[in-house]
Amino acid sequence: MKAVTSKEGSMTIIQKPKKKSFWKTFVQQKYLYLMSVPFVLLVIVFNYFPLWGWSMAFQNYKPALSLFQQEWVGFEHFIELFSDERFYRALRNTLGMSLLGLTVGFVMPIIFAVLLNEVRLSVFKRTVQTITYLPHFVSWVVVAGIVTKMLSTDGGVINEMLVSLGILDKPVQFMAEGTYFWGIVVASDIWKEMGWNAIIFLAAISGIDSQLYEAAKVDGAGRLRQIWHVTLPGIRPTILVLLILNIGHLTSIGFEKQMLLGNNLVVDYAEVLDLYALNYGTGLGRFSYGTAIGIFNSVISIILLFVANGIFKKYSNSSVM
Repeated sequence: MKAVTSKEGSMTIIQKPKKKSFWKTFVQQKYLYLMSVPFVLLVIVFNYFPLWGWSMAFQNYKPALSLFQQEWVGFEHFIELFSDERFYRALRNTLGMSLLGLTVGFVMPIIFAVLLNEVRLSVFKRTVQTITYLPHFVSWVVVAGIVTKMLSTDGGVINEMLVSLGILDKPVQFMAEGTYFWGIVVASDIWKEMGWNAIIFLAAISGIDSQLYEAAKVDGAGRLRQIWHVTLPGIRPTILVLLILNIGHLTSIGFEKQMLLGNNLVVDYAEVLDLYALNYGTGLGRFSYGTAIGIFNSVISIILLFVANGIFKKYSNSSVM
């Protein structure tokens, strides 16, 4: 309850609405709560229940023994992890490819979606969109074969084109040079996923009020200024939320691309954390060591997510939590 005095000297009493109790709200919206139960159970079963397996990182885990029969070794596996130079090499490769993908691979779908939105010929627009998102459904096994063949020194399209244009004197073995590997992985990922990732931004653009574009035209704004002052600000919340989520996954980039495109000649640049866990953890039957790597990966991802979310929430009022 709050008293307000007007200019005439009269007093008006404003009564604040009472907050509804949780159970009263639950009764009123019981069907919505019931509809969410299967999804909550799905998250608990597949995301939270498996966390008990983290205990393996503090054990000398043997598959044939029960939980209480395992030998507990404390932080021994973490000490070994942080003492292995291969771990730091894998961490460098992971962060290098992730940051390159974040700066280039994240921006390309935005640019593509904005440019595609400016196309007025609907048939051409739909055709281009269909062609660009079809590679998303192609297996990385097939993509790796295509990329390897295109970069080959024996009839590879890229080498032949660069030599014919005079850029190169002779074909270059791109797949045998570690310095090219990060760029090859990121470029392959952009080709495969750009069209699919652009769908989200195209959907966000379609939600912008058309009257804003009409007002911009009245003010004399051309196409470029409409993009800068209407389109990009309109999809800004979507960009920030996706950017926060991508930052949270900087150390979790998988291993399929690196394993299929890599070889023994570029292993120093191809081995990422997930591949390191597979090769020196699970692959060798060292389940505890592999779990320790997974815990490190998860903890760093959570920290990055909260830090990025806090920074964007403070300076842009956009967050995922």
